[in-house]
Amino acid sequence: MNPQKSYPIVLSIAGSDSSGGAGIQADLKTFSALGVYGATAITAITAQNTLGVHSQCAIDAQMVYDQIVAVIDDLHPTFVKIGMLSNVDVVNAVVAALSKYSLSIILDPVMVSSSGHRLLSLEAQDVVKNKLIPMSVLVTPNIPEMMALTNMTLATNEEKERAAQCLFDHGAMSILLKGGHEDGDIKTDILYTKTEQGIQVTHFDSTSISTNNIHGTGCTLSSAITAFMARGYCMQEAVAKAKMYITEAIMAGADVKVGNGFGPVNHLFNPQKMILNDFR
Repeated sequence: MNPQKSYPIVLSIAGSDSSGGAGIQADLKTFSALGVYGATAITAITAQNTLGVHSQCAIDAQMVYDQIVAVIDDLHPTFVKIGMLSNVDVVNAVVAALSKYSLSIILDPVMVSSSGHRLLSLEAQDVVKNKLIPMSVLVTPNIPEMMALTNMTLATNEEKERAAQCLFDHGAMSILLKGGHEDGDIKTDILYTKTEQGIQVTHFDSTSISTNNIHGTGCTLSSAITAFMARGYCMQEAVAKAKMYITEAIMAGADVKVGNGFGPVNHLFNPQKMILNDFR
């Protein structure tokens, strides 16, 4: 009997976090919590814990390419989330593989860990900017990543908008500038969307939560956006719902001790049943 139902399927292309709080592990937890089916292509293995990254090892570029093609050819994901890419060979392999398909890509340009360990080479950073950003429907840099990509300061809203325009000039379609690194009790993420009338700007405010358990929040947010878009929400709705999800996940894990440093959020505070669609 042929299947009559299907899941929303998404692919995460990212590195493995041995402590389970970020990277591929966080992505899969987020996808599962939000009712979508997650597949993976692992780009690097990291030895890390809540105290920081000890070391990393990039996966062979051909193997990265083969993982992506194997998943897409059989499972046919509708959306792809990209995280840690490690080096220029891996970035080029990802570009080559995804160029074969028409997929919606959400790019989280992971460059440096919260403990200061570089996760993307400078040479690879340029390839991400020139090749992957134009392929992506949404790019989700934090403040340091946006500064690295544009070589601009981001002290004011005007400077942030000029930096967004810089990425638009490189082919970006939409940018979610994450404000978690800024001071203050209110953190603001800004969604810049390129329209025929100019740049549309939408602010998403959230109250700071007093906790050290913030490991993997960037990975989790971009994965949540991917999941909600795969479920059929438009980008603004997906970002709003993902912001609500990550806020609740941080709150749910705020008082839990995992490790001796920056612990994970509680991805599974309210897991949803797998979404079922009519099979096509």
